[in-house]
Amino acid sequence: MDWNSLKIFIAITNSGSLSGAAKELGVNHSTIFRRLNSFEDELGGRLFERINNRYELTAMGEELLVQSQTIADSFDDIDRHIVGKDFQPKGTVKITAPNNIAYRFLPRYIAEFNKTYPDIHIELLASNQAFNMNNREADIAVRATRSPPDNLIGRNVCTLNWSVFASKAYKDRYGYPQTIDDLKDHVLIGGAGAMQNLPGFIWLEKHFGQQINTRCDELMVMSSFAKAGQGLAFLPSDQVRSGLKNLFPFPAGQEGGLWLLSHPDLRNVERIKLVIQHLTESFANEPRLQN
Repeated sequence: MDWNSLKIFIAITNSGSLSGAAKELGVNHSTIFRRLNSFEDELGGRLFERINNRYELTAMGEELLVQSQTIADSFDDIDRHIVGKDFQPKGTVKITAPNNIAYRFLPRYIAEFNKTYPDIHIELLASNQAFNMNNREADIAVRATRSPPDNLIGRNVCTLNWSVFASKAYKDRYGYPQTIDDLKDHVLIGGAGAMQNLPGFIWLEKHFGQQINTRCDELMVMSSFAKAGQGLAFLPSDQVRSGLKNLFPFPAGQEGGLWLLSHPDLRNVERIKLVIQHLTESFANEPRLQN
């Protein structure tokens, strides 16, 4: 039995006419007439008799009305509680991001996002290691790279320029270099682990590897080493921290991109699309990342 036929039956019962039912349902008179005849043929009997220009229920119609009213009430409940509800996307979105990005930017962005979408829960995985997006270890990856993996889709949200940083403690011991070429006479802090794959650290190892006396795989730790006077640190230019001085930028061509990536299978998942959109706008408007 077709629910649309029941709706027409109930509308005729309520209005007492085909024209009234057509007006209530927003269809034309001929459609109501045709659907009623088809419904009566399906049931094998007449549902209405025309008395004094009104459609009155037959005994069969009276019996159907009792049953159909229960069904109609159930659909009304669905409309009130489901269809008519002001639905917000919900569920969990897993984001993986390098420790530095996770620490400095994402908590603020996520807190702002949840003011609008409180039912979307964020799971933030702060790590410099690449998670397996094919196995859904993460839904969104924030990655500092110039060459994102071919199996992922996404967008480059900003360019990350890098600079040489030093502390006063380092200056008191070694002085400040004035140019990139001066690095050959200074003590450097290099990358370890996944950090070694970043363009800037590849360049550093190639040109000044002999000057590196300390390596680590975490930018915040690297900046702490620099603050302690352990060596010169190579950090994104947004690393404005007390006790560290931005001396000069890395050579052109060593900058990297900041990408928001996800698996192609997730491109139409609404909650993930909303998070990506918000993060894209947040990074684009971040004063510390403006070039």
